[in-house]
Amino acid sequence: MTTVSTNQDETATDTAPKANEATLYRIVRSDHMCPHGLKAKDYLERRGLKVHDHHLKTKEATADFRAEHGVKTTPQIWIGDKHIGGFDDLRSHFGEKVRKPGETTYRPVLTIFAMAALMALALSFAFDGTIFTIKSIEWFVAITVCFLAVQKLQDVEKFSTMFLNYDLLARRWVPYGRIYPYAEALGGVLMLTGAFMWIAAPIMLFVGTIGAVSVFKAVYIDKRDLRCACVGGDSNVPLGFVSLTENLFMMGMGVWMLL
Repeated sequence: MTTVSTNQDETATDTAPKANEATLYRIVRSDHMCPHGLKAKDYLERRGLKVHDHHLKTKEATADFRAEHGVKTTPQIWIGDKHIGGFDDLRSHFGEKVRKPGETTYRPVLTIFAMAALMALALSFAFDGTIFTIKSIEWFVAITVCFLAVQKLQDVEKFSTMFLNYDLLARRWVPYGRIYPYAEALGGVLMLTGAFMWIAAPIMLFVGTIGAVSVFKAVYIDKRDLRCACVGGDSNVPLGFVSLTENLFMMGMGVWMLL
């Protein structure tokens, strides 16, 4: 492995690094410290490697390093004499799955469901002294709906654009895509209050039914491969079972509140 003349904490030597040693080049300046470089150092140390930590302390040193090694980014890592690459390459080297940009994932919506469930159980314990109650189920759905509405409300235009890919009502009446997040938020908040059910129930039943029919048609009848707008316009969540479940939750709560 060749080295570049930079401002570093450790002076490079001609001694070849051993297999249990890693060489790391990362940006450490007074106005910027590369977070991925710091994560790479911690990652390597936790795996028992001795890290030769070289700091690129100026923009000129960084540019020279990248030019010499033919790389576009830092940090850059070597283990022994083998060039690994950046932080994601390091994780892949140790067998971790690294999600590629734009890759589909259910994590955002599953995280919302899990956190909503924990909050509902906590509220049930706080008010009733036990975690499993009918009220905890109602709170779970209401909190989930509120969380999902927050995701959409962060960028209503992006959400409404993605929503138009599959929602049947929004395709016929475009403003519905911009109204939907506010209606969902209102329904969720009213569900939490336990009051104004005559408003909350029709909202949940209406948006849930339209949503369920739209998702079912797009995924199971038309067989389209789409991204779900349920967690906002930047979503990488596939349109499918989870999206359908969200709408069925709202439909079910709408019926429950009416009863």
